[in-house]
Parts: sequence; C-alpha cells; structure tokens
Amino acid sequence: MKKLISILLLSLYLVSTTELYQLLKMPLLIEHYIQHKSLNSEMSFTAFLKTHYDNPVKDNDYDQDQKLPFVSHTNLLSVVFIINPSVVFYFTEKAYNHHEIKKTLYKSVLYNKEILNSIWQPPRFHQS
Repeated sequence: MKKLISILLLSLYLVSTTELYQLLKMPLLIEHYIQHKSLNSEMSFTAFLKTHYDNPVKDNDYDQDQKLPFVSHTNLLSVVFIINPSVVFYFTEKAYNHHEIKKTLYKSVLYNKEILNSIWQPPRFHQS
C-alpha cells in the first residue's frame, strides 16, 4: 500500500511540475492521425509528425493541432519564497567578554577549526 501511494504521489508531482502532463494528450495525437489518415490514406505516421511538428501550417484544423502533445506549453508550477522586507530584527545589547565571544564562534556548528586544520595540511614525507 505504501508503494502504491508513493508511486501515486510521485506521479502527481511529476505531472504537475514537468512536461510529463503532455503524455496525457497522446490519445488526441492518435485520434488526429486517424482523421488525417482517413483524408489521405497514403500518409505515414512520420509524414504526419513532420506536418504537425517540423513545419506547422495554419490550416483548417489549426485549433486541433494546438491541442496535440508538445505543441503548446504552459507555465509549470513554480514555488517562490520571499522574505517580507518589513521584518525588523532587534538585538539587545549585552556585555560580553571578547574571549567568550570567540569561544562561541569557534564552536559554531557551521565552522569547526579542528576539522579544517586537520584537512588542510601540507603533504608530509616520511624519512626512513
């Protein structure tokens, strides 16, 4: 059940955020090809694709042509985060010892001097 729900959620995500939704229009492509095939029995599928995708022409069925997959594109889902510029940060002033501040920055989660000093060492040659 978890696998099915995962596949469903992944499919929904991909269809809404990528061009994958165009594949849902494939029945329209087949139906439109059958219409063209009934008008011209010698038309191959590759000739049909060239007519509609390589050099599209504005003809009588232009509205139907625009409904085919990968002919027209829409704006996909895009998520944007904006920080409100009216947010103001207030800092209270406290008296700290300078040594205490250095110690706090030194043990920061983002910066660990011991690890960096152990990584960035010049090569050492062993003398035998």
